[in-house]
Amino acid sequence: MARLEVNINQLRLKNPVMTASGTFGYGLEFADFIDLSMLGGIIVKGTTLHPREGNDYPRMAETAMGMLNCVGLQNKGVDYFCENIYPKVKDIGTHVIVNVSGSSPEDYAECAARIDALEGIPAIELNISCPNVRQGGMAFGVTTAGAASVVKAVRKRYHKTMIVKLSPNVTDIADIARACEAEGADSVSLINTLMGMAIDIERRKPVLSIATGGLSGPAVMPVALRMVWQVAKAVKIPVVGLGGISCAEDAIAFLMAGATAIEVGTANFIDPTVTVKIRDGIDRWLDSHGCSSVTDIVGVI
Repeated sequence: MARLEVNINQLRLKNPVMTASGTFGYGLEFADFIDLSMLGGIIVKGTTLHPREGNDYPRMAETAMGMLNCVGLQNKGVDYFCENIYPKVKDIGTHVIVNVSGSSPEDYAECAARIDALEGIPAIELNISCPNVRQGGMAFGVTTAGAASVVKAVRKRYHKTMIVKLSPNVTDIADIARACEAEGADSVSLINTLMGMAIDIERRKPVLSIATGGLSGPAVMPVALRMVWQVAKAVKIPVVGLGGISCAEDAIAFLMAGATAIEVGTANFIDPTVTVKIRDGIDRWLDSHGCSSVTDIVGVI
């Protein structure tokens, strides 16, 4: 059997398959379907410094090749996570990574610092697609200065592996990735959702409560694959690829484009066992193609 271990800088994953934030809850919700310890990592739902109610319903809509969502980072805040969720997930048997969101660099940094104190959480993923309340609501991740400001603030107070999740709603994602790398990011993950919209033509209104939402699923995969390929050539830190991955062949394409590891998101809603199927499928493909390690195919394109 081929070796499936990969490294995200100091973080060693038993295999390259992780779950995407917001699509896998805290992992515990899927424990009846799969052995969670078989995954390389679980990235839990977005966590903020203070509790958030999220957006009004409806906040999800199916599309022809995916889905739109505007959930709005609903969560009970980092203190609730530390006190109530952490004790339940710290012994799962794989890396549990917390997705961190915020409305200012200080919010991000304080939230990350509280997670830094949790011995069983080896990494965070920064969601820099959040609105910057000081800049009129523009997402941090759409400018190099905005992205850099968050990474710099968090790096001062967080001492473990930091993955930065990049927004695709930009003109040059490689520039954003380089800015994150320069401020101390250990890795970048991409892509977050593309901005989209659905309209109910009978009601003559948008389907989603706030009109627009994030598009995910197979529809975004060609865009995600292109951006992963671009970023992997632009930075020296490891890249984590996601966006529409539904099977082992999709995951392998991302690895060949330059991703060291991958995340599975929307496909979890269709098949709660898909992550393990993808892991096993990668293993079979490597064996059938004479590869001794998954790292043999990373960045071969």
